[in-house]
Amino acid sequence: MEQYEPDRLSPAQVAAMRRSLRNGRAALSRRSLLRASAGGALAVGGAGTLSACGIPAAGKTEGEVSSDDHSAKEKTVSFSNWTEYMDVDESEKHHPTLDAFTERTGIKVKYTEDINDNVEFFGKIKPQLAAGQDTGRDLICVTDWLAARLIRLGWVQKLDPANLPNAYANLSSQFRSPDWDPGRSYSYVWQGISTVIAYNKKALDGVEVKTVSDLLDNPKLKGRVGFLSEMRDSIGMTLLDMGKDPGDFTADDYDAAIARIQKAVDKGQIRRFTGNDYTSDLSSGDFAACIAWAGDVVQLKADSPDIDFVIPDSGYMTSTDNLMVPNKARHKTNAERLIDYYYEPKAAAELAAYINYVCPVDGVKEELAEIDEDAANNPLIIPDKAMAAKSRAFRSLSSKEETEFETKFAKLTGA
Repeated sequence: MEQYEPDRLSPAQVAAMRRSLRNGRAALSRRSLLRASAGGALAVGGAGTLSACGIPAAGKTEGEVSSDDHSAKEKTVSFSNWTEYMDVDESEKHHPTLDAFTERTGIKVKYTEDINDNVEFFGKIKPQLAAGQDTGRDLICVTDWLAARLIRLGWVQKLDPANLPNAYANLSSQFRSPDWDPGRSYSYVWQGISTVIAYNKKALDGVEVKTVSDLLDNPKLKGRVGFLSEMRDSIGMTLLDMGKDPGDFTADDYDAAIARIQKAVDKGQIRRFTGNDYTSDLSSGDFAACIAWAGDVVQLKADSPDIDFVIPDSGYMTSTDNLMVPNKARHKTNAERLIDYYYEPKAAAELAAYINYVCPVDGVKEELAEIDEDAANNPLIIPDKAMAAKSRAFRSLSSKEETEFETKFAKLTGA
């Protein structure tokens, strides 16, 4: 893989690079990699809220293996994360928020950027977890479908709510209760990933784009529309446009969405299906409009006044990357304290200012405005109430559904 030098890149270029690195394999998007994971890929569930009595209870699910917690004696925590997914200082050698955590608590963080894609990382940790052994990691960050699998396998530990007062109080309502982890007993969100409609104003030349129907049906956009090669995003956005809930749809609903997109393919409306490489098509004007990831759009807008986005009235798709404590971790309490630290508005704001994904922490806007007012007012980073209310998530799939749905989508896209 090409080695990048962040100090020679603009913040926008670094963020675009970050998306590319996190995608992992060649032309596949990061979330497209779930296709390579036979049978067990699960998606984020619908949004909901916790009741006052909904604090996760302590305990274990079948297969969960705890370990003696050495946190009190060993002031350390090992944290595995994605590349370029943490704030850094100008020297690119220090992570200010992690340094502040250590200064306050005395807990040293062994921070490792050793996650390039979910499938590859699962392969790294699977042998130890299957054998009931310590992975050498106290805290990991994985995408919703892999988080769901780890819970189902019993390979992660329930979190102690007593160590997570900020996380419980400040987690945004749209992320509080996915169907794969109701009440967030095993996970907390690191960042959200939103799917929106992006467009190039110059390429549109006055054509109005507000809905997925505009992308699929407007003849003035023929051959200049892009859809994502990630099934959950393209199908999810289409289901919403059809008045269906991606968190509660039937096989017939899915087939109807496939047929709708197929019609657009057959008539040449859709130019191609892409991973994050749509960014170059959109910037050049080859795409007048496309389904896009909000983290990319933030950076594209910073680089070009022609790029903008719209949130359809029907809603938009959201997925998450999530913090979890694997079985046999030696420093569970320290890991929980680190999770909770990133749910303090000040720390969350410093992180959001650097990475530009959807911040899952309520009450962060004022803190972020002191660092970057534009970021604080950007609904792609800090969703307002109206935008958050439109957020939807793709429901969990059974192994049978996963195989059937991905096969149909692959046929549609020509993959």
